Amino acid sequence: MNQQRRRFLTSSAGFLAASALTKSVLAQPSGQRRFTVDLRWGSIGVKASQREAIKLAAKHGFESVAASPAELAKLSDSENQDLLGELADAGLVWGSSGLPLDFRKDEARFQEGLRQLPTLAAAAKRAGVTRMGTWITPGSDELTYVANFRQHAQRLRQCAKVLQDHGLRFGLEYVGTPSLRNSKRYPFIHTMRETADLHAEIGVDNMGFVLDSWHWYTARETADDIRALDSKQVVGCDLNDAPAGLDIDQQQDNQRELPMATGVIDVQSFLEALVDIGYDGPVRAEPFNKPLNQLDNDAACAKTSAAIHQAFALLD
Repeated sequence: MNQQRRRFLTSSAGFLAASALTKSVLAQPSGQRRFTVDLRWGSIGVKASQREAIKLAAKHGFESVAASPAELAKLSDSENQDLLGELADAGLVWGSSGLPLDFRKDEARFQEGLRQLPTLAAAAKRAGVTRMGTWITPGSDELTYVANFRQHAQRLRQCAKVLQDHGLRFGLEYVGTPSLRNSKRYPFIHTMRETADLHAEIGVDNMGFVLDSWHWYTARETADDIRALDSKQVVGCDLNDAPAGLDIDQQQDNQRELPMATGVIDVQSFLEALVDIGYDGPVRAEPFNKPLNQLDNDAACAKTSAAIHQAFALLD
């Protein structure tokens, strides 16, 4: 048996094993958790390669791990198969990846990124990644709401079509934080409803949401707002808490807490709504928390995993 075929069979068997290991989460019947404890390592200050992140995720009790399209694109077919074997052997599945281009600045920079996007999307598809997301800046000092909306729709439509061609769902995260929005001359999209309007204007079927308990809280939304969604509309999810002793209007976007740290955000209602709609994707932390970012990789991963597991225990 040649080496390439051996790698393929090994990784294929590994995927079957990983599927069995994650079946208890991803294939749960209605009314039970189907989403995963996800490691998006850069969001907690961890510096690691894709392979190192897989090892950290397995070591610290995560169930899925974010994918880096830039790293995946550098792999040969055989190296990609080896990586998938490592993922499967660790009992993990992919979470999601970030949109690997800058659509917020000048047209030349956007077009440069757009030219590279098919290659990166193809690498994600080859690895079996199915979810990609990005965030919407909630204001601009140059563009009015209408002009900004048109630019977002025009640029993100082009991105969405490329991702759709490669089997990728595309989630947009609105930013609800009032203090950030109010720091700009022209406020922009900052709620679930406005993001749905942008989806409609983009008009590509793979569009969805990246929900974040922080932005859900700062946008003053409810669990019923989440329950109004279909599971296929939710591409990714961030789970965070907020500092105590501050009104919503005083909260700062880059000063958050791990889930369950303060109880300011009702993460139980947030998670219960995700269960109710049958959401089956990654749930990760994005606390922008300086003390967490100062920890070494193992300590940061362990603390984050424990916090997400503690939040998920509310569903038992």
